[in-house]
Amino acid sequence: MDIAQLKCFLAAADALHFGRAAQSLDMLPASLGRQIRLLEERLETRLFLRTTRSVALTEAGKAVLEEVRALVDQAERIEARVREIRKAESAVLRVGAIDSAAAGLVPQLLQLVRAEHPALEVQIIEQKTIHLLPKLLSGSLDLAFCRPPDVRDPRINFRTLFFESAVVALPSDHPLASRAEVSIGDLVDAPLIVPDRRSRPHSHDLTIKLFLDAGLTARISQVAEEKHTIVNLVASGAGLAIVPRWSSRIAVPGVTFVRLTMPEGTTRSKLILAAAWTRGTRDPQRDALLATLERHLEEIEASA
Repeated sequence: MDIAQLKCFLAAADALHFGRAAQSLDMLPASLGRQIRLLEERLETRLFLRTTRSVALTEAGKAVLEEVRALVDQAERIEARVREIRKAESAVLRVGAIDSAAAGLVPQLLQLVRAEHPALEVQIIEQKTIHLLPKLLSGSLDLAFCRPPDVRDPRINFRTLFFESAVVALPSDHPLASRAEVSIGDLVDAPLIVPDRRSRPHSHDLTIKLFLDAGLTARISQVAEEKHTIVNLVASGAGLAIVPRWSSRIAVPGVTFVRLTMPEGTTRSKLILAAAWTRGTRDPQRDALLATLERHLEEIEASA
């Protein structure tokens, strides 16, 4: 049974108001309502009676309330215990990072951390957001730099750091390669290489949304999963690609990166970079690293 759904049930049962319950979990009311509906479908019974003016527990909801509370408490104790054991086994701070953060943010941050906290040992694990977040919850990671998902798990804290800027990767002999910047209009007829949406929804949607916002349709010629693969496909002449600016640190002969002019608005949110960690946990090493990041965030952001 999904513990996140049970936590949503408890919050709504205690508040008897979906808006306040969602706020207490730092999530949208619609997301909370969906989690409760999924729980009700699994249990094949209604847990709440809702009208436009009130929320009340059904008899089934009342009957299971304290058992659910005990189950959630036990799950949280187990998670906390596992994290303590993992932490005791290793004094290394385990930090996950998506590829662009691993290429741009992490090298700058580690240099600063070594200067301010020379005894702090950091292990970097580079993976996609969809793999990093479960590792946070299991205790395999202490911190992650990732794209926050559209529906955020209430068990995870997300601290938005900044928006990464975008560049276009294109063959060095392409007519646009000598430009200082390009717009979406310049790419209207260009074959595009985009990430697989199942594993990289933010990067995939960024390209599609940029074209939609301009009233155009992206001409997709190739789908690939890894940034290194995408940049190498650009080098082979398979097409162009829109990638975060820090991806330009992937040195591939024959590829030039040109700044993409991006309109203000919702599209930029696709390139949010956030720090994420498990809610309610204490970790002096993690907090020391985050404090260093906060002190130098402006200078790091300037390079993004």
